[in-house]
Amino acid sequence: MATTGKEHAKRGGGLATGGAAAASPSLSRLERASLKKSPGYFARSWRRFRHNKLALVSLIVFVLMVCFSFGSPLVSQFITHQDYATQDLQNHFAAPGSTVSTVIFGGPNGVEHVTYKHWLGTDELGRDVLTRLAYGGRISMSVSFIALALALTVGIVIGAMSGFYGGVTDAVLMRLVDVFLSIPGLFLLILISSMINNNSLLTNSAIFRNAGWLALPLVIASLSWTGISRLIRGEVMSVKSRDYIDAARVLGSNDSRIIFRHILPNVLHVIIIWVTLAIPGLILTEASLSYLGFGVQIPTPSWGNMLSNAQEYFTRAAYLVILPGMMIYITVLVVNLMGNGLRDALDPRLTD
Repeated sequence: MATTGKEHAKRGGGLATGGAAAASPSLSRLERASLKKSPGYFARSWRRFRHNKLALVSLIVFVLMVCFSFGSPLVSQFITHQDYATQDLQNHFAAPGSTVSTVIFGGPNGVEHVTYKHWLGTDELGRDVLTRLAYGGRISMSVSFIALALALTVGIVIGAMSGFYGGVTDAVLMRLVDVFLSIPGLFLLILISSMINNNSLLTNSAIFRNAGWLALPLVIASLSWTGISRLIRGEVMSVKSRDYIDAARVLGSNDSRIIFRHILPNVLHVIIIWVTLAIPGLILTEASLSYLGFGVQIPTPSWGNMLSNAQEYFTRAAYLVILPGMMIYITVLVVNLMGNGLRDALDPRLTD
């Protein structure tokens, strides 16, 4: 059937209206909310890290270990009710979980009978093992973290200067690194530690008299900066040739601003990975030096010197060796697993 021009115009107008509505539909509130901003680099990295269940569990365990160690005063006050140096020769080698009674002379009430619960037993001098594990963890982790901060500072400065300036500066600084790498590390650490511990000017100073273990991070950091310096040098040499570095130089930025504002933030993922992989080595280094008697000195506890003191009593009280050894083992294991997860999560070549 023939149609009139008016009907054609009506149909054409309807099609045109429908096409325009389909081409530019109005977005609802729900649709606008669904258009999220693209996540940044660290947001994508955290999402990849959360999908790694083993690394996430390792992070939780490490946080619990840190809370236990640095919360040692709370453990002493509310759980064990004893100090790490409190001796009770009447109840030495008490089994884990035992409840003991002791007599205190000279207290406010004269002679007192006090009952203690030793959740992890006592050592050869009757000191509570749980309290000493908590305080020992605080010392061991503090030594590792301070040594890490010192080594990271020296390594970043030397590596950044070497990679950025190149030429004679690079040659001199890298030969210095080669000299430190060619020295047997453990023997040099023992030598430096013994020199510091036998130096009366240091040991009798106000700082080291109250916290003599502060000398140990200086000893460990003296050899721990070489690896990160070489790593930073290579990354800086790769980044400094990028276009945005040339643009910053054209805009008048000086060398220090270029290094610390434009280069180092772009190698931050490498630094984070090195930190997580260096912490286990630093913990083991502190434990080794303390075990050999050149680290944290008694009566201040650390996991290393707790192992050293307990080796004579292994057949009588094996838990004195097993417990600090397990603390070192678990801490090193979870930090290594966490570092592996961070390495995969921060790799920009991986996709979600």
